[in-house]
Amino acid sequence: MVGPLYNNLDSQMKDKEEELHNIEEDIDDDEEGEEEQNWDDWTADGEEGEEDDQNLLCLFCESRFSSSDSLFDHCVSTHCFDFKSIKTTLKLDFYGCFKLINYVRSQVAKNQCWSCGSTCESRKELQDHLHEPSGFGGSNLPWDNDMYLKPYMEEDNLLYSFDEDEEVDDDDMVRSIDGLEKMSIDDETDLESYVLDFNLLKSCKENEVKGATSISEINGESSGEKKSKNFSLKAADRGIMIVNKDYFGSYSSFGIHKEMISDKVRTDAYRQAIVDNPSLVKGAVVLDVGCGTGILSLFAAQGGASMVNAVEASGKMATVASQIAKDNGLLWNEASSGSTKQENGVVKVINSMVEDLIESGQIKPKSVDVLVSEWMGYCLLYESMLSSVLVARDHWLKPGGAILPDTATMFVAGFGKGATSIPFWENVYGFNMSSIGNELVKDAAHIPIVDVVDGNNLVTNTALLQAFDLVTMKPDEVDFTASVQLEQKSSNSTEVDLTTTKCYGVVLWFETSFTSRFCKEAPTVLSTSPYTTPTHWSQTLLTLNEPISLTSKMTTKSCAMVGSEANPAVKIDTRISIARGVEHRSIDISLEVTAVGLDGQKQKWPVQLFNMR
Repeated sequence: MVGPLYNNLDSQMKDKEEELHNIEEDIDDDEEGEEEQNWDDWTADGEEGEEDDQNLLCLFCESRFSSSDSLFDHCVSTHCFDFKSIKTTLKLDFYGCFKLINYVRSQVAKNQCWSCGSTCESRKELQDHLHEPSGFGGSNLPWDNDMYLKPYMEEDNLLYSFDEDEEVDDDDMVRSIDGLEKMSIDDETDLESYVLDFNLLKSCKENEVKGATSISEINGESSGEKKSKNFSLKAADRGIMIVNKDYFGSYSSFGIHKEMISDKVRTDAYRQAIVDNPSLVKGAVVLDVGCGTGILSLFAAQGGASMVNAVEASGKMATVASQIAKDNGLLWNEASSGSTKQENGVVKVINSMVEDLIESGQIKPKSVDVLVSEWMGYCLLYESMLSSVLVARDHWLKPGGAILPDTATMFVAGFGKGATSIPFWENVYGFNMSSIGNELVKDAAHIPIVDVVDGNNLVTNTALLQAFDLVTMKPDEVDFTASVQLEQKSSNSTEVDLTTTKCYGVVLWFETSFTSRFCKEAPTVLSTSPYTTPTHWSQTLLTLNEPISLTSKMTTKSCAMVGSEANPAVKIDTRISIARGVEHRSIDISLEVTAVGLDGQKQKWPVQLFNMR
């Protein structure tokens, strides 16, 4: 039944738009007031502005220029980098160019060649090494990742002037908004996000048109630049609001909660940690961050907690959790808290995000004995919920209080052909369709795959990638870079050890532990390893651009490329970086591999970038 929604759509849309419009007008009024206050100072600094004319820093050296044209001419003649030619040849749009500049700056900062990926010992060696680009084409561009939409260098004026001679064409934006205005709304729950998207696009269009003439004249903190930055911040805030709405809304689906609760490995580990450790939980004040259905809060009540604050950002699930606690006689009732009647209602459900709850003051700072949360996502860190848990820890947990789980560890190993889709397509009712499997593996080199991997399909040893101590870690330590060495998996079978295997990529998984530091009676481990019972997290696969041949036996010296069948590697040096992505609640993963031969020869492949969102 969607008819009534259409009848009321215009009035509801107008109400929503009017509310957002009033907020935007207030913000714009504040911005105009700031501009009026600072205008005299800006005009009075004319002489200082003349000194800062050369404010565009070269991508490769310390030279500065007053225009992007002169900067790019310098890059062509001195550094073999023809920005305009690359832009034309690869048909890069504004965002493609924006990413390219940030990518080049990030590579130069590491003394790495932006074109071939070679690492140099110094900046001077890098400048001597720079050469004409080769091998770029199609869609496989190393900078084609949203992580490079974030400026690598603070106050990089080149990002605002590389297209200063081009006119802003807003036809595409107009078409996008026209299409959005005509789209159908089939569900009341989509109305709010529709209005937010509509206003966001409308604001983008208006600011693109208004800012078209001002961007080209920005060299200092002009009013145009301030407006652009303020708009970017407002757009980012709206983007985060939309992502949060979608994220918490997705957990309103009962199917997701059934999948998680049915995961016996997950739920049993938490139940054992909470219920079977009475010295930890009995009489304690417990905080459950992201309670969902409230299952962990119910375990805490069952374990004898004196109070359980169950925090849930989804309004629907907060209501559900309250009803479940009430149905089981465990819901805290403020009106009867002073009653002489024996009550077991200790679960108090709070509908809020952690960050908002701090401001409300509903829970006193440093008043929690035990903080529990099932915060783990795919590849451990997807969804970025760990950051909220650390915020809750720092604000509410008593000194010496417990956090469950208290450690988390990530592991990595190389996987073989059996973990890909190739074997399926090699024999389809007697027909060879391996070309499809090879194409799928090629496509997977850009996208992380979440799937269950059989331990028998791992072809290397397991290496510890990163360990987190949730008691002491800082929020910025969620982002990390780690290096490991992978060698062919040892076996009791000599025959297996002497064969050459192909490593098609690496697989990541994690363990979280409820250690004896807090769980003195019954410590336990929750593992998502390929060698244990599968969980709903599965494992995360990062597929290489091309497989690397690997052996553990003595091989004759060869002139062939290290890692090829003719000259297999004896180990793979692997460097993995995981960081919170530009898009809220996503993570970016970079993978660098170097095949090492028996004689120490090395073959390095270009960095691969993956985004989980």
